Order: sequence, then structure tokens, then C-alpha cells
Amino acid sequence: MNDKSFVDTNIMVYAHDLDAGEKHEIAKRTLITLWESGTGVISTQVLQEFYVTLTRKVSNPLKKSLVRSILKNYLVWEVVVNNGETILHAIEIEENYNISFWDSMIVSAAYSKNAAFIITEDLNDGQQIEGIIIVNPFKGRGMK
Repeated sequence: MNDKSFVDTNIMVYAHDLDAGEKHEIAKRTLITLWESGTGVISTQVLQEFYVTLTRKVSNPLKKSLVRSILKNYLVWEVVVNNGETILHAIEIEENYNISFWDSMIVSAAYSKNAAFIITEDLNDGQQIEGIIIVNPFKGRGMK
């Protein structure tokens, strides 16, 4: 059984944003679980959004050098490099599931690595898109 989990930007940001309260703790535990199991998957889109959000958009931005160092650690995970096929598939997903293009890019990237789960708060917990189960760790379901 495939146990890969694609992690959306919001979960990664919460895990490193100390001001995120309970979401910080839940996201941190989620990433530790993925780290220990070696089943985490991310994309270039997630890495880019992660960097920009933590250095510019959170209430207490982190130093760029620190975020670069954190980001470098995540490069041991499988990283999807979005390409033309990923984008075309995302457009189809956007049309078929009526979700945003950027969320469709996340689904397309996860699909390209045969992920079983997408961990995010941006889509509906328990929903299946392209055969991938959406898991919102803040809804109490957690990962199975």
C-alpha cells in the first residue's frame, strides 16, 4: 500500500510559525511523523510559497538564511518539479473538481508521485480527488 503524503504549504508554514498556536503543534507533529516514516512529498510550488510566507507574510517573519536552511532540510523528501504535464493535468483537475488552479497544482503534483494523501487545510477533509485522500490534520481525523 502506498503511504506517501503530499504536504501543502499551509501545513509546513504552521509547523515553523511559533505564533500559530495549536496549529503549530499539530502541524509540527504531522511533519515529524512524515519525517520519521520518510513518506513526505512536496513540490517546487510548496517550497517557493513556504519561503515567501515565512520570510514576508507571517506576523514575525523569520530570517531568510534560517528559512533557506530549513528548506534545504526538506530537499531530502521527494520533490515534484512542476512541468508542462503537471500544469495541463492541473487545468483538467480545476475543470473537473471546481477547485482553484493553485490547489489543482497541489493535487497534480501529488498525483505525479502517486501520493495516497494530501495534507492540507485548503480542501475538504476526507474528500478524494484523483484517487488521493484529503487529510486536514486540524479536523481531528489525522493520518491513517
